[in-house]
Amino acid sequence: MNICFETFGCRLNRAENLEDQAKCLAKGHRIVHTHANADMIVIRGCSVTAKAQRDCEKLIDHLKRKYPAKRLFLTGCIANAKKLDISMISRSVDMPNKKAPVPTATARAYLKVQDGCSCGCTFCIVPKFRGTPTSVPFTEVIDKAKRFIDTGYHEIIVTGCNLMLYSSEGRRLADLAVALADLSPECRIRLGSVEPGAQSMELVHAMSEKANICRFLHLSVQSGSDVILKAMRRPYSAKDVDALAGEATRLMPSICLGCDLIAGFPGESEMEFRLTKGLLVRHHFANVHAFPFSERPGTLAAALHGQILPDVRKRRAKDLADIGAESRRMFAKRFVGSVVDVVVENDNPPSGWTGEYLWFEASQATGMFRTVTTSRESLRKRCIRFKVRSAHAGTLYGEPVELGR
Repeated sequence: MNICFETFGCRLNRAENLEDQAKCLAKGHRIVHTHANADMIVIRGCSVTAKAQRDCEKLIDHLKRKYPAKRLFLTGCIANAKKLDISMISRSVDMPNKKAPVPTATARAYLKVQDGCSCGCTFCIVPKFRGTPTSVPFTEVIDKAKRFIDTGYHEIIVTGCNLMLYSSEGRRLADLAVALADLSPECRIRLGSVEPGAQSMELVHAMSEKANICRFLHLSVQSGSDVILKAMRRPYSAKDVDALAGEATRLMPSICLGCDLIAGFPGESEMEFRLTKGLLVRHHFANVHAFPFSERPGTLAAALHGQILPDVRKRRAKDLADIGAESRRMFAKRFVGSVVDVVVENDNPPSGWTGEYLWFEASQATGMFRTVTTSRESLRKRCIRFKVRSAHAGTLYGEPVELGR
């Protein structure tokens, strides 16, 4: 059977999608990338915002009209979704072993370790679709990570619905991060978005002790105002974020700090908004995801008093994004003249992410580059050392120092 996958939303959705693709391939099915060539189309939806759900529903309606005879399967975080059961796909092929195959389609591995959330934030609909927190058993996570490493991966991205809720066999996220880093010094571990709080401080200390845990920390901050954080029902204060960001920078001066922010939450005055801007400036957050507040039906925040005009939300979100863009530009300039490790995502020219989550592109001007790119061997998935010669708009440029591993 030819199967086409459409995926909306976050890294967790992508990780689940890659796992499903690998299972389908192991059962003898083919993955295709066009709807016309597919016998079945699997849509992994997202409902984190009303717009995300509308985009998904538009695709479903389009596919039903254009391909009425094709089988559609809806899964993920969206109404009427079902958990994808690969066994429902009729073809049966004996797998070489009982373990599900690890996905190998991407240049960096995605490792799901946790699902669900119990935080009850007023703006969030996700618990309705993801349910209560569950964690993948510690031994299973370690086993799968080993198999990723054995297939040649040099970066593993740890993902979950709320990573800070990971708990298995008495181990929390910091313990898991250390255990994953200890598997191989040649494979770096990148953590997905985490919530500020006491456990995230443990995580920062663990990161500082392991060189192969990426110097990148993305925090679900949402606001720099305690008034707004309380209205959101977030379990931390702005001072907690200050302490966490400050400690991370003290222990790891080269760390890239990222954050998610909601602009124009109900009741957000200009003063509250300035507090959020001040937080960004104080800690030089260099990977800022700023979104205008969206009234997600079914959430408490959609019915709160003090709704902000849409144009004001958009303006504030742009202001936050502009601060982040300037911080990213200045952060990238710090690496000019230094050597960075890059896990290559694309050939021609070699490009990919540094451990600090800066995009790197190789110059085509060097002899070493010509030797590499004229060979038949792809550099994709390899970790290569590059000398940074310049930086522009948050992107690094330079040439290889060695071909890496």
